[in-house]
Amino acid sequence: MYISRIVVRNYRNFAHLDVQLQDGVTCIIGENNTGKSNLLRAIRLAIDANMSSQYRQLLEHDIHSDTELTKPNQVVVSVEFSDYAGKVNEEALLGDCQVEPNLARINYRYRPRLAIREEIEHEEFDDRPLSIIDDYHFEVTAGGDKDPGDVEWNEDLGKSIRFGDLQSFKVVFLPALRDVAQSLKQSYDSPLGQLLKASNFSEDEKHSLFEVIKSANEEIEKQPTIESLGQGIKKAFNDATGKAHKIDLRLGMSDPSFSSITRSLNVLFSNSAMDNFEVSRNGLGLNNLLYISMLLQGLEKRVEADKTAGQLLLFEEPEAHLHPQLQRVLYTLMEKKICQVLLTTHSTHISSHAPIESFITLSNDGSVATSGVVPKHASKLSEKETGDLNRYLDATRSTFLYSRKVLLVEGPAELFLIPILVKQLMGIDLDSHGIAVVPIFGKHFHTYAKLFGEHAIRKKCAIICDGDLKLEDIPEDTEEDDLIELLSHTIQEDDYLQIFQCPVTFERAITIPENLLMFLRTIKECGHTIRLRNFRKGIRTLCDKNTEKDTYNDTLSYLRELVLKSADDYGKARFAQTASKHVRLAKKMPSYIEHAINWLCEE
Repeated sequence: MYISRIVVRNYRNFAHLDVQLQDGVTCIIGENNTGKSNLLRAIRLAIDANMSSQYRQLLEHDIHSDTELTKPNQVVVSVEFSDYAGKVNEEALLGDCQVEPNLARINYRYRPRLAIREEIEHEEFDDRPLSIIDDYHFEVTAGGDKDPGDVEWNEDLGKSIRFGDLQSFKVVFLPALRDVAQSLKQSYDSPLGQLLKASNFSEDEKHSLFEVIKSANEEIEKQPTIESLGQGIKKAFNDATGKAHKIDLRLGMSDPSFSSITRSLNVLFSNSAMDNFEVSRNGLGLNNLLYISMLLQGLEKRVEADKTAGQLLLFEEPEAHLHPQLQRVLYTLMEKKICQVLLTTHSTHISSHAPIESFITLSNDGSVATSGVVPKHASKLSEKETGDLNRYLDATRSTFLYSRKVLLVEGPAELFLIPILVKQLMGIDLDSHGIAVVPIFGKHFHTYAKLFGEHAIRKKCAIICDGDLKLEDIPEDTEEDDLIELLSHTIQEDDYLQIFQCPVTFERAITIPENLLMFLRTIKECGHTIRLRNFRKGIRTLCDKNTEKDTYNDTLSYLRELVLKSADDYGKARFAQTASKHVRLAKKMPSYIEHAINWLCEE
């Protein structure tokens, strides 16, 4: 059984969210303040039996800012479950929640109380403003004939259920700020406590443990120093209380029981430097990993013992305190399908390791509402395109998932030079504007372009590409000047996606008279002596007022070719890095790049 659909309406920053999920791990991804934590909390409102009713009674800050609750309205959170047919415990849990075969629904709603609804229905309401506290209440219901995406506030959605009916479905929530060292200390609710509780100790094993501890306690009490200290405490106490309150006293350990023995157990670490040290002396990262691994083992034991009707792990920022390799190890651990996992993350190491099918991307275009989509579904990606993206999205290229806006470029040359040129010549810091420059290391923009749009990821994406771009469906004899129009036909532009193309390669495009001194210094640093001499000669020709127009153009074309050859020989990435050190000598931005940046910066 797994959650297959989530609908959230009018809750916090979600005006209307409707996403489909798959089984396994789901990564909720987005920039800061797009509502990742709010989505987890919304899910808990509907299905977490351990969440206090106090938190289900909403306050003004819980209501979406475009929703006016002084008039009849509602907040809706609906969670749908699939793939439970034939599983006894899960069918028992969801029997009353079923809306069609193998599909069940649990709903949370915050709407006017029944008395208010009846007054409005019978036109007996006095039209006073409704109070969010006095006139509204929450309800948790099962099933429902109406679709939660469009049910009206005065329409019923299923029948009421009690929180007790949800107890067999275990929801574990791990917040971003978690003190796992404290949580790991042995207690009834700790992962170790839950594991011990779920373990099947035989009576013989319990008796053996009891005898071992009892014998050890007796030996401790017989030690002369312990015995003498106990007698001293006894005498001091009796002297203080007098004969009327005389009580026998000894120094020792209480009689053991199996529960007291298990409560005394602790996880101990050993390494090459120390033996048997407690978790409090361990690093935060390893303690986090230990906590999660024990928690998952406990959930696995519940499944093996057939003591669950389903379980869900809601996990905020699992990457906390973990270096990149351990982040990937943790993600792999959660992929084992012990339970369904919904996690929020800012880690490109996790998002690059996870398949794009598992993403829910949240974005905010500056309005009050957050939009959320599953890119695989919204972009209508083919299986081949999905596979390509899963290979392409490494830790560098997946940064666009977390940015406000995206600038897609071909390779490292653009990655190294464009941001610093934009800052130098336009006074714009791309990071401050939330713009991620993402090199795709190729010319396959059409696959990435499908991710952005009105019905896909709603964030601006500008594509900057060279005139040497040729897609599979473009004839080989097509002139460079015609590529812009052909590319526009291949990639559908809209308010969220625009193409900015130069008819020549990037290196030739930025080699304009105003930037020649930057490349002169770059070629000099690269050690191309002959090219440096020819480049200087070319600059002198351009600076000569007597140079004819044809000669001027031919010389400029020659200098552009020198820059391109130098970049090819030196390595385009390395050449661009070297040029970036001399960017203060650049004086003009190519117009197609300037247009792309201006479009991205428009609100």
